[in-house]
Amino acid sequence: MEKRWLKNYQQGVAAEINLDSFQSVSEVFEHAVKKFSHRPAVANMDKVLTYAEIDRLSMQFASFLQHELKLGRGSRVAIMMPNLLQYPVAVFGILRAGMTVVNVNPLYTPRELEHQLKDAGVETILILENFANTLQQVVKRTPLTSSPA
Repeated sequence: MEKRWLKNYQQGVAAEINLDSFQSVSEVFEHAVKKFSHRPAVANMDKVLTYAEIDRLSMQFASFLQHELKLGRGSRVAIMMPNLLQYPVAVFGILRAGMTVVNVNPLYTPRELEHQLKDAGVETILILENFANTLQQVVKRTPLTSSPA
């Protein structure tokens, strides 16, 4: 198979990756944090977070999930928000805590949200306030036991 896309790669970008280099997404994140700690990682409007800031904030969020909400390894945590600065913090915090990220489309209807939460066995949801009304309509029929925000 011809890999036509390779001609668009910047110089120094490998055409192949070693799948054995990392054992998990969390390990890839840890490596990036060490290598690029002071570089910008994500930006939204006028706010920029560096890799080091995401590292610190995601560690704090992981601690919150484990120690405040008392969630255990393997717990399923839904994230119902658009692409905000808080999103990567939440994703990496959940993964660092040994939990499973369940992405939820913030535009889901109540019926769709209820199905997603039940199907995934979600215990906790992190939701942007703008979408809380949708959750409020179905929360009593879901497996949710706690919600961080």
